[in-house]
Amino acid sequence: MSRSRLVKAFGLTPDIVAVSATMFVMGLGENLWRRFLPKYLESFGAPVTVIGLFGTTEDFLDGVYQYPGGWVADRHGRRRALLLFITLTALGYALFAAMPAWPIAFAALALVMAWDAMASPTLFAVVGDALPREKRTLGFTVQSILRRGPIVVAPTIGGILIAHWGIRGGVRLGLLVSIMLAAAALGIASRVRIPVVPDASPVNIGLVWRAFPRSLRWLLASDVFIRTCEAMVDIFLVLYAVNVTGISPAQFGVLVAVQAATAMLVYLPAARIAERTGKKPFVTVTFVMFALFPVAIVWARSFAWLVLAFVVGGLREIGEPARKALIIDLSAPSLRGRSVGLYYLCRSLAIAPAAFIGGLLWTIAPAFPFYVATGIGSIGTIVFIRTVTD
Repeated sequence: MSRSRLVKAFGLTPDIVAVSATMFVMGLGENLWRRFLPKYLESFGAPVTVIGLFGTTEDFLDGVYQYPGGWVADRHGRRRALLLFITLTALGYALFAAMPAWPIAFAALALVMAWDAMASPTLFAVVGDALPREKRTLGFTVQSILRRGPIVVAPTIGGILIAHWGIRGGVRLGLLVSIMLAAAALGIASRVRIPVVPDASPVNIGLVWRAFPRSLRWLLASDVFIRTCEAMVDIFLVLYAVNVTGISPAQFGVLVAVQAATAMLVYLPAARIAERTGKKPFVTVTFVMFALFPVAIVWARSFAWLVLAFVVGGLREIGEPARKALIIDLSAPSLRGRSVGLYYLCRSLAIAPAAFIGGLLWTIAPAFPFYVATGIGSIGTIVFIRTVTD
């Protein structure tokens, strides 16, 4: 296939390629150790309630960083924003690696979330800037594949490193690799060349909210339920699989790879069909899988059954590119960065208490937060089906 046909088929403009490659490189390093952070904190003596609070802090930062990240992207341009966020994140990796006690992890997290949260509106906005409406689902699909690609191999390698060097040594080695890859990501991100579009008049956060159409607000409401379902148990997955079900960290790495591989297999077919039939059916399937995943983990009594549960976890991604494209479609072009930032600010602040509550429910019974999460996810699915249109 010629280069021009490849660009037309998959939306691979130079800016999309640069941003997607940056995501791939950053994800390759981060996924060596990120899923094992709860065990890393546990090795420093952090109790399960603190690990839950760590997850809540992560969700809180994911919220409060979103709108500032979108503001920087809209005001100073996509390239400068990405360079700033990558640099801050690399400093967070270094702090995680050097920390002498678990309280330092909260300061390191505040830096690392610059990439996970602040950069998110920029990554969304680049797809909206570079591609027409009918290609945006496919554009987000390409991003998602390159984001998930490292998850297929990196957590397994991370689990092997931990088995060989211990939890602290393995995680720290992964962090050092992350720092080196972040340096490479700076060079890749510097190739983004999307110009800054100035506001026609001053815009504040209230005006951005009023620019949200009705469907976008209902999508946000249903998404809050779904992500509360996810956040209540996500930080405890490795603890439940290793401490309760009894598998090894290396096997957990394999489960994460299975989840990512499942997502990658369904991305392209789903995106192609969504372009023709509409986005809502695929977002609906995504929300159903989010609701089923926690209870599938609890019902799994062996590694083989956990594999099936993590296949369900991978199917949660079948409509994620369509959901992201729907957000961009419903956002004003000049406000894309801030609209995405405000959307995720509202969502993440709403779900911030979920992980801490999950930790409290864990003290009653480890399976309890998983059952509660499934109930909450079911509510979100019903809200979405009844309220949101393409």
